[in-house]
Amino acid sequence: MNDDSPAIEPLLARLCGGAINGKDYVGYFMNEHGEELVFAQRRGDKTARLWHSDADWEMLRVGDHSIRLDGAMEGLITVADLIINRSEATWLSSCLAASRHLRPGRA
Repeated sequence: MNDDSPAIEPLLARLCGGAINGKDYVGYFMNEHGEELVFAQRRGDKTARLWHSDADWEMLRVGDHSIRLDGAMEGLITVADLIINRSEATWLSSCLAASRHLRPGRA
């Protein structure tokens, strides 16, 4: 990667309207409907932040046990009361696993 490349964190912060900096673990996902998701985990925070374009970029707090199967509506996958599809859940699970070491008490 060359030094002229823009950092991804400011681009994602502008996209979702969230506070993201170069010390955060970040992830980006676009689903098959063109909806975008942004994930950010700050070192020392107990939970990560998730933004979804289909939820008007409202910030949601997510953690290791946030993804639910068969929640309030049978057969649906939810995270923080937001319905997500299987590919979004897989991506989010990967982000949570990859950033686990940044959360307190995790290794």
